[in-house]
Amino acid sequence: MGHFANDWPGTTIYILAPAIALTMDLTPAQVGLLITLHSAGSSLAFLPAGLIADSVRKRGMLLAMTFWWVAIGYLCASLAPNFWWLAGLICFAGLGDSAWHPIATGVMVEQMPNRRAKVLGIHAVGGTLAAVGAPMFAGFLLAVLDWRTVLQVSVIPTVLMGIVFLKRAHWIPHRQGHGLNRSDLKLLALLWLTPRGMRTIAIVVLYDMAMIAILSMLPLFVQNTHGFTTSQTGMLFGAFWLLSAALQPVLGNLSDVVGRKRVAASGMAIAAVFIAMIAAVPTPLSLTAVVILGAGTLGGIRAVLLASMVDVTGQRESTTLGFAFAVMDGVGALGAVLAGVLGSIDLTYAFLFSAAVTFAAMGLSLVHRFE
Repeated sequence: MGHFANDWPGTTIYILAPAIALTMDLTPAQVGLLITLHSAGSSLAFLPAGLIADSVRKRGMLLAMTFWWVAIGYLCASLAPNFWWLAGLICFAGLGDSAWHPIATGVMVEQMPNRRAKVLGIHAVGGTLAAVGAPMFAGFLLAVLDWRTVLQVSVIPTVLMGIVFLKRAHWIPHRQGHGLNRSDLKLLALLWLTPRGMRTIAIVVLYDMAMIAILSMLPLFVQNTHGFTTSQTGMLFGAFWLLSAALQPVLGNLSDVVGRKRVAASGMAIAAVFIAMIAAVPTPLSLTAVVILGAGTLGGIRAVLLASMVDVTGQRESTTLGFAFAVMDGVGALGAVLAGVLGSIDLTYAFLFSAAVTFAAMGLSLVHRFE
C-alpha cells in the first residue's frame, strides 16, 4: 500500500506529458528531456537512502517521511511557471519517491534471502498497480481538468498513506547488527567492479533504457499517430502495467527456482519482438495488443533483474538495492532523451530503438553468468 501511494503521483507524469507539451509548447525532444530529468534526477536519492537504511535502526520513520516529501514536491510542481521550474520540482518530488524503494525492498529481501526475486516481485505489485490506476485516473480527469489540477488531486493517496505510516511505522522491523562502515563499502565496490558485476550493471541499464524509451514516447505516438484520446491512452498504460503486475511475482518466483538467465533472456526476447511491431502495426486494435504484450512482458522481468543485482553482493540489501535502482533508473533514463531525439525525426524510430536495446540486453544476458 505504501509503494502504491508513493508511486501514484509520479506515474501520472507520462500521461500528463502531452498536455504539458501543449500548454508549454514543448517538442518531443523536450518531452523526452523532461522525463529523463524526472527519472535521472529522482535516482540521486536511491543510493543515499540505501546507505541510511543500512545505518539506522528505525527504518519505519524513514519510510513515513517519504510520503510527505512526495506530496509537497508534486504540489509545488503543479504551480511551476515554466519548463525548467517544472523539471526541477518534479525531480525534487521524485527524490522522496525514490527514497522509499531501497529502504522498503531492503527490509523485505532481508526477511526472505532465498526468495529475492519473488519478494521483489511482490513489492513491485504496489508500484505497478499505481502505474495501472494513475494513468487511467489522470487520463479521465484530463478530459475535464487541466494538468495542474490533475497533478494536485493525484497527491491525495500519498497524503493519506503518510498519515497511516506515522501511526504504523513501528510495524517495520528494526535493522539488526552493526551499521554500515567503510569496510562494507569497500567490499561492495570491489564486488561491482568484477566482470560479473559490470555485466550485470550493463544488462539492467540497457533494460531500463528500453523501458523508459517506451514510456516517454508512447503517449505522443498513440495520440498523434493513431488518434487515441487521453482516456484511451490512460487505459492502454493501465493494461500493460496490469500484465506487468501479474507477471513480476510469478516470473520472480520462477527465476528463484530455475535460474535468472532463462527467465530474463526469454522475457526480453519476447518483449523485443512485440516492441518492434509497435512501429509497424496499422490499426489501433493491433497496436493495443502489441503494446500490452511488449511493454507488459518487459516490465514483468524487472524483479528478476533487480534480484540479480542483489545476487552479486548477497549482503547490505538496502545499499545494494539503492545502487541497483540508481543505476537502472538513473543511467537508464537516457533512454527517454535518446527516444525523444529519434522521435523528433519519426516517432516510430523510438520503438525500433527500444526493441534494439532490448535485444542487446538479451544477447548480453545469454553470455552472462547470473548464478
